[in-house]
Order: sequence, then C-alpha cells, then structure tokens
Amino acid sequence: MKNIEIDEELYQHIASNTQYIGESASSILRRLIKLPTEHNAEVESAAEPEFVEQIEEEVVEEQVNTPTLDVNGSVFNYINKEELAMQRGAVGRFLLILAALYRVHNQQFSTVCNIRGRDRLYFAASEAELAASGSSTKPRQIPDSPFWVITNSNTTRKKMMLTEVGRALGYNEQDIEDIRDLL
Repeated sequence: MKNIEIDEELYQHIASNTQYIGESASSILRRLIKLPTEHNAEVESAAEPEFVEQIEEEVVEEQVNTPTLDVNGSVFNYINKEELAMQRGAVGRFLLILAALYRVHNQQFSTVCNIRGRDRLYFAASEAELAASGSSTKPRQIPDSPFWVITNSNTTRKKMMLTEVGRALGYNEQDIEDIRDLL
C-alpha cells in the first residue's frame, strides 16, 4: 500500500461514494474508475485457469453478502466512520448522522418534526420555524434534506435527540444506542 495526499474536496467525493461501512478508499476508487476489484485482480494474475471459475464463484458469493444496498433500512450502511472522525465537533457529527438517517428513511423522516423539547422545536421544515420556537436556536439544514435542526444544544441533548429520532424511525433499542454512540 502507498499513501497519497488528496485535497478535501476529492476526499469528500470519495467518502460520499462509500457503499458500506469499512469500504476502503482503494475499493471506492477502483469502482469509480472501473478498475477490477483488488481481489479480482489478484485472482486473475495468480490463479491457474482451471481454478479461476471456482474462485470467481466465491467472489460472486462474497459480493452477494456485502451490504451494498440498504435492504434492511439501516443507517449503519450509510455512515462513514472516517468522515465522522474528521468532523471538528459534535455539531458536524450530529448533522452527518442525521443526513444518513434521512437518506435511509426519507419517506418517513418528517415524523422527526414531532420531536420537541418543553418550549422549543428540535426539527422543522424551515429555518424560520425553528428560529421562531426560541432564541439562539442556531438552526442548520440537515445536509441533502429539506429539514432543519437546532444545533445550540449540548452534546447530551443532541444524543437524546438522536435517541428520539431512532425511536421515531423504528430502530430497536440496541441500534438506537449505537446511533447515539456515533456522536
């Protein structure tokens, strides 16, 4: 393996094309530029012809078991832990987690607008709606979604909000805890 330096924009493009948690940058780039996968390239160069068919069957079987599509409606297939780790603070991680939840559950995501505190809304369809619900809400749009969230709350409150979002979207308690722990 060789290490290379890339600019932030290129890194974000690679990270946005991640298909499953743990997918390497090399795998993503190979897919994007249509090179054979690392495993297939090794197989083609090292295997004898009579074994190639058997190995290709194993590769196909391995690919079937790889979660490239979200068949279970789970956010964990859409969260890139490297990208989360690169965020400077809890607000950035919070927005990335919410964006992943929206990507998976965009049809039912509007239910999170019912999540609220004693005196203010936490989620809304517009910045103005959140701003009107209290002072210093610091509304931010959830990336790639039409929804907004308040961001001036402390990390404990953000974790509670993620817990409520997980429940609203139908996650079990263990998955909710795992989502919350990403923050």
